[in-house]
Amino acid sequence: MHIPDGFLDTKTAVTTGVLSATGLSMAVRHASKHVPSRQLPLIGLSAAFIFVAQMMNFPVAGGTSGHLIGGALAVVLLGPSAAVIVITSVLLIQALIFADGGLLALGANILNMAIVAPVCAYVVFVVVRRFLKDDRGMLVAASLAAWVSIVVAAIVCAGELALSGTVSWGLAFPAMAGVHALIGVGESLITMLVLAAIRSTRPELLHRSAATPTTSEQKALLVYGGIVVLALLILVVPFASTLPDGLISVAQSLGFEYRQNAQPAISTPFSNYTLPGIQSSAISSILAGFLGAALVFGLSYLFARIIAPKQREQALTSDQS
Repeated sequence: MHIPDGFLDTKTAVTTGVLSATGLSMAVRHASKHVPSRQLPLIGLSAAFIFVAQMMNFPVAGGTSGHLIGGALAVVLLGPSAAVIVITSVLLIQALIFADGGLLALGANILNMAIVAPVCAYVVFVVVRRFLKDDRGMLVAASLAAWVSIVVAAIVCAGELALSGTVSWGLAFPAMAGVHALIGVGESLITMLVLAAIRSTRPELLHRSAATPTTSEQKALLVYGGIVVLALLILVVPFASTLPDGLISVAQSLGFEYRQNAQPAISTPFSNYTLPGIQSSAISSILAGFLGAALVFGLSYLFARIIAPKQREQALTSDQS
């Protein structure tokens, strides 16, 4: 669902940029009050995992592929505000380093995937959890939230395309909603499987009210999480589908793919998640994925680290008063 440069006009790019900046600012303010410092390693790991997972395109019907966005997964693990920060970090590295998603369309991509998808997932998850309160209910709620978040984000994307005059709403809405309803099934299944695995191995990660982990426990989490990310890079990423993703498939079927700029707004040697000078496409993809995962981990961890002290300062001020 990464919108490339050329699909949106100036007014839509500026409007979505302002909306994204506003939403991100609200998320940062909320995170500074509600995201505990013990979540810092998990925030970095979640960002790295989602970055790698977004490289793993899976085929769906009609010669189209899809990939995880991760909004619902991040919401369940971290809460809504931290989820916005994590997905934003992923999108920034994708656009600036790997030219995945247009630089001029970055505001729209952040709005759709880092704000609309997690917020929508959070609302659905909370509502369903009121009726299904056990562990199985958590998985069902997360699965449904993941599917709905993908479809709603796709509909918002269709609206941006229509507002830009790229394609009419009457064509964009059914095409984007239809193909992403199928992609959403994959998002739903992956989200449920990942959370089920976490519930079986590290159930405390699903309870944000749990006690602060010790330093050794945080180091163990980083090691185990890093092994999982590395395993995905080596064993899965090289075999990802090369079919066009949902948005590009819709652009091809509706005839507006020509609007995609041949020369992106930013030039990078790592386009298409490859490293220059490496002949093996598999090794190139693995190393590019490792680079991206490390950068995303660092960016999201640093972002959260800057925010976390504000919470501690507020606690100190509250205690002194």
